[in-house]
Amino acid sequence: MAPSDLPPRHDEAGHSSHPTGSEEQHAGSEHQVHVIGLMVGTALMFIGFLNVFLSISGGFEINIVPFLIYFGGLAVWANAAIETASIRYGVMAVAIALALGLFQYGEVLFWHKQVLFWVTIIIVMYFMFVEPKKPTT
Repeated sequence: MAPSDLPPRHDEAGHSSHPTGSEEQHAGSEHQVHVIGLMVGTALMFIGFLNVFLSISGGFEINIVPFLIYFGGLAVWANAAIETASIRYGVMAVAIALALGLFQYGEVLFWHKQVLFWVTIIIVMYFMFVEPKKPTT
């Protein structure tokens, strides 16, 4: 189906518009950037979480680096995944503030690892059981 065969889109004022080739290309590259952000953010969060999880189950000490990786991944993921700007930048600010706070503190205590572990489990369970909204067409 050619772009000219698509039905016209209507904006909030009721004006119809046909997407041009450059608009479609820009939207496609923007989508790719969001996908890359989701993948990189999720991978960084997983790497940081895995180090924390293994240190809890193995009983060994870790330094601050897995927490920095985790919170950096959370900031990247939030930038790509959250659509509402105030929530997106709020999550990013909290992630960066927690990373800087733990970096300033300088050591990781057992309860730090426990809080990160259980909060991550709760967040993952939330996203597992909440169905995404269906796009309106």
